[in-house]
Amino acid sequence: MGVNKKLSAEQHKELLSTLKSRFEKNRNRHPSLEWTNVQTRLEASPEKLWSLYEMERTGGEPDVVGVDEQTGEYIFYDCSPESPKGRRSICYDREALESRKEHKPETSALDMATAMGVEILSEAQYRELQQFGKFDAKTSSWIQTPPDIRKLGGALFADFRYGHVFVYHNGAQSYYAARAFRGSLKV
Repeated sequence: MGVNKKLSAEQHKELLSTLKSRFEKNRNRHPSLEWTNVQTRLEASPEKLWSLYEMERTGGEPDVVGVDEQTGEYIFYDCSPESPKGRRSICYDREALESRKEHKPETSALDMATAMGVEILSEAQYRELQQFGKFDAKTSSWIQTPPDIRKLGGALFADFRYGHVFVYHNGAQSYYAARAFRGSLKV
C-alpha cells in the first residue's frame, strides 16, 4: 500500500503560509530571492510540496537557502535550531537497523529521508547551513557518509559546538535521543 503524497487543500494552504512566513522572517538566508517566484515553483510541484510538508511535520522547519545555479531550482534545508524532533532516535541506514539484535529503532535516517523524498545533508551542505545561524548547538545530525567509511560499519554525524562545526563518526547502528538528520530538497 503506497503513501498518499497529496496534500489536502487545507494542508496546502497552511504549509504555504508557514513557508512564506519563515521565508520573510529569515531574509538573511536568501536576500536576493522573492517569495512569489518560490511559491510559483512550489505550486507547480505538488510532490515536492508534499516532501516539504513532511519536513515540516517532523520538525525540520524547511526554508530556502539558495538556488542551484545550473538548474535554477530553489534549495531548501531543514533550518530548525536543533535536529528535527520527529526524526530522532534512528540509526543511519537499513543495513545498520537490521544489524541490531535488540532495541531496534523504528527506522533509519536514510530510509526516512527516502520516504520523505529528501536527501540527507552532506558535510559541505551542513557547513553551509551553519553560515545562516547556529544549528545543532545541543543536538547532532547524521550526514551523508562516504562508502568506504560505511563499508567498515561507521557513519558520520555533525554538530555545532564552541563556535565550530564538528564532524564525528559512530557505529551506523547507534542511535541517540538527540540525533536526527537534516534534509535537503530542490524545487
